[in-house]
Amino acid sequence: MSIPGGSRNLITPVLAGAAFVALFATPSIFAADPLTPASAAAAGITHGVPRQSAPIVRTGSGTLEGVRKNNLSIFRGVAYAAPPVGDLRWREPQPAATWRGVRKANASGNACIQDPELSLQNDGGDPGPLSEDCLYLNVWTPKSDPSARLPVMVWIHGGALVFGAGSVSGYDGSSLAQRGAVVVTINYRLIQLGFFSHPALDKENPGGPVNYGLFDQIAALKWVQSNIAAFGGNPENVTIFGESAGAQSVLALFASPLAKGLFQKGIAQSPYGIPSHTRAKAREAGVKVADSLGLKGGAATLAELRAVPAEKFQRLKGQGLSLGPSFIIGDKALPKSVLEAFQQRGESGLPLIVGSNSDEASVALAFGIDPAAVIKRLGGARILVKRLYPKVRDDSQLGRETVRDLVFTTFARRIADLHAARAPTWRYYFSYVPVNLRAKHPGTPHGGEIAFVMGTGDKTFTDADREISRRVGDYWFEFARTGKPAPNGEPAWPQYHDRNDKTMEFGETIAVQTELMKPRLRVFGGLLNVVGKFLGPKYDRR
Repeated sequence: MSIPGGSRNLITPVLAGAAFVALFATPSIFAADPLTPASAAAAGITHGVPRQSAPIVRTGSGTLEGVRKNNLSIFRGVAYAAPPVGDLRWREPQPAATWRGVRKANASGNACIQDPELSLQNDGGDPGPLSEDCLYLNVWTPKSDPSARLPVMVWIHGGALVFGAGSVSGYDGSSLAQRGAVVVTINYRLIQLGFFSHPALDKENPGGPVNYGLFDQIAALKWVQSNIAAFGGNPENVTIFGESAGAQSVLALFASPLAKGLFQKGIAQSPYGIPSHTRAKAREAGVKVADSLGLKGGAATLAELRAVPAEKFQRLKGQGLSLGPSFIIGDKALPKSVLEAFQQRGESGLPLIVGSNSDEASVALAFGIDPAAVIKRLGGARILVKRLYPKVRDDSQLGRETVRDLVFTTFARRIADLHAARAPTWRYYFSYVPVNLRAKHPGTPHGGEIAFVMGTGDKTFTDADREISRRVGDYWFEFARTGKPAPNGEPAWPQYHDRNDKTMEFGETIAVQTELMKPRLRVFGGLLNVVGKFLGPKYDRR
């Protein structure tokens, strides 16, 4: 799978999901010191007096020493759970170990096992060192004072549930933190180590976890609830936000009964309507994975599977081995699909921003979707679809725009339609393209809005680009701060609902659109429950 994007060309690839966690030790457990002097030194723990200029924060596991940069305190590589290795592979995340002394938090932790080329080949940045020991997060704060009670923004990276890391440079939290937020970016387990089913696991724990990466995300949010006040954050004002698989994760957390009470608002940037897997489909994939690892397929034991070196999973290639970019339905973290949970009004009734970009089909091939093939599968409906795009003349462009709307635009609108009956909802459409990229890109590619949200545009940004980035970041921050995307001096962003079909378009101008693409999105909306049929056999998971 390849996904267009990147910090170099401002189109950072993003997609991802995951999470669950155990509560962490309280400061009263500091007396327990499981680390030897040698392991403490390796972990960057000192038993002396911390440097006076370095920011110091005491968490439930121990004391951290961060770095001070641009009037922010930054803590990197903070463990929020125990390493999921050995007997903890394919288990719910466990509490992080406690320590004595001061642990340096000045370098990002390992990224989770993945094929790093998926990120590097698509200008997504280097995820850094890879390890199965990867459950780390990073914190940016303008004021590490428990009395500050600043809004908290937790970023969930994308990457189709198969690549990515919270430490990628395009996700730097400095810009949002400079506005007054405490920003957290997280890692979570990916590929077959993060989303996996196998008969041996079912035997050990019938009906047990399969979305381990989603359990990790929940664990990270529990860590935030227990510790973020020490960094100046308000645990009662937490906003989760992410793009693509990260946006799917946001919606999955809204739908998860295990995530209730762990956050208060959400922003889903480019979630997609690709169907989730059944446990049966996931089990079939798990048997194929065992075969590919040289084990006896469905007869492989759990001990054999857990003994496989983690690096072997990052080299697995072949049809039917990966579950990305979709979750698995049927564990405690995700009992129902995201769409089903929203259709049944079972999601958390919290404020939500949801939207998509103007050239989302840039990621189609990365998802294994051929836009031209989608048009063929429409059969006789192709004539109707062509009428919905009167300005499009060739099938190539028709396929591109149809995939964009069928997989992304329609799904974002449907989620907005459903959620607006439960809680305040705002819908957006991002069409701004950096000035120097307009000759190359017909619209905002998948992930193209991230540099604007995070304020991480590179040297190719013009003054006009930076101004749009400032304004977009203000909308996101104000929503996190107050629960309403209403920064001073900016156009009002009306709440979305079925009687008020208003969408904020972030283009060369920022303005509200009425009934954006309504005719075609109404037609496609009826196809969401069977969208896999049109995308191809890989996604037809009935």
